[in-house]
Amino acid sequence: MDYFHYVGDRLYCEEVPLDDLAQTVGTPFYCYSERTLLRHLKAFQQAFAGVPSLICYSVKANSTLAVLDSLVRQGAGLDIVSGGELARGRRVGCPAERIVFSGVGKSEAEIRAALEYGILMFNVESPSELRRIDRIAGQMGIKAPVALRINPDVDPQTHPYISTGMSRNKFGIPHRQAMAIYREAMRLPHVSPIGLDCHIGSQLTTVEPFVEAVRRVRLLVDELRAAGVPLRYLDLGGGLGIPYGRGESPPLPDLYAQAMLKELEGLPLILILEPGRVIVGNAGVLVARVEYVKEGDEKRFVITDAGMNDLMRPALYDAYHSILPLERQFDREERTVDVVGPICETTDFFARDRLLPEFREGELLAVRSAGAYGFSMSSNYNSRPRPPEVMVRGDRFAVVRPRESLDQLMAGESAFPEG
Repeated sequence: MDYFHYVGDRLYCEEVPLDDLAQTVGTPFYCYSERTLLRHLKAFQQAFAGVPSLICYSVKANSTLAVLDSLVRQGAGLDIVSGGELARGRRVGCPAERIVFSGVGKSEAEIRAALEYGILMFNVESPSELRRIDRIAGQMGIKAPVALRINPDVDPQTHPYISTGMSRNKFGIPHRQAMAIYREAMRLPHVSPIGLDCHIGSQLTTVEPFVEAVRRVRLLVDELRAAGVPLRYLDLGGGLGIPYGRGESPPLPDLYAQAMLKELEGLPLILILEPGRVIVGNAGVLVARVEYVKEGDEKRFVITDAGMNDLMRPALYDAYHSILPLERQFDREERTVDVVGPICETTDFFARDRLLPEFREGELLAVRSAGAYGFSMSSNYNSRPRPPEVMVRGDRFAVVRPRESLDQLMAGESAFPEG
């Protein structure tokens, strides 16, 4: 459930009309519902309340400080994948013991910064990374807490670009190598292997792939504990999908939790979950204005002032996002159109061959389910300043990131110096 809804014929975020926001901040802009964010976090926390657990929001989904602050204040931890995300976690005051550091390419500087902050653990992706962490921790005179990310070779039945748990993916340590690398971790003087991590992909809409992965991991955990590895944490990653408006019906967090906990019954480990998209995806929309309506020989194009630099998912994944008018017009016919942006790329689209209520020039629309991997993947392609971000709390709103200016866009650049 989310809190974007029509009141009469006007689309609201919580208690604020989106067309009023457009008048105030201009278009395009991102709008987030704090109430939706916190509802989704609470659903996860309650689903796993019966066992020792920590919900670490996946920062890469949306790293905006206002989003992180709202979640951390309600007890969420953070799953980070870069030094920049670590800095954001520190900025909003996330306790170090609620941060896990994932990702395949951690630099020496990132590892050092995370150790200095005292994070809960690193999710280690390779033997080379394990040895690097051991060396850096040794230089600092400390012992680094680590979990090995195990690749269980499970097909998540999702888009190939967001699959992470198959043997051909770059992520994790092959299941068959796990015991040998845990033994090496036990021998290294400056790491402490306290956990096991497994994450198989994103936007999963059934529990079966999760269950298959957990069954394989459970067997490995039992072997490791029998071999004396002092495991305290089992990180099951994230990946639960959301409805984008195309008939998806992913399981709710409580059903997901029931399936996971049934497979883990009796296992005395603290569970870590890393939801991202399922927390923030449907908590955000991208609002845009129709600049032109263009009749081609074969298609009708609705051209907006938002582009693929603002929301990249359709161009990158051919992803589906539902599109709503900010003001409903019931006397309009539906037309089959492409909703596109101003970027000089054929892949600059939000919808193709979509049957939508007729839009006219100057009208406003909302691209739904844009809270995850929207602004966080945005760019300045075509030298376009990035849009502002607005957060709504009840009947109030705040611009939590202002629109980027052209001066900010070019800050730090210069021509080659003369002489």
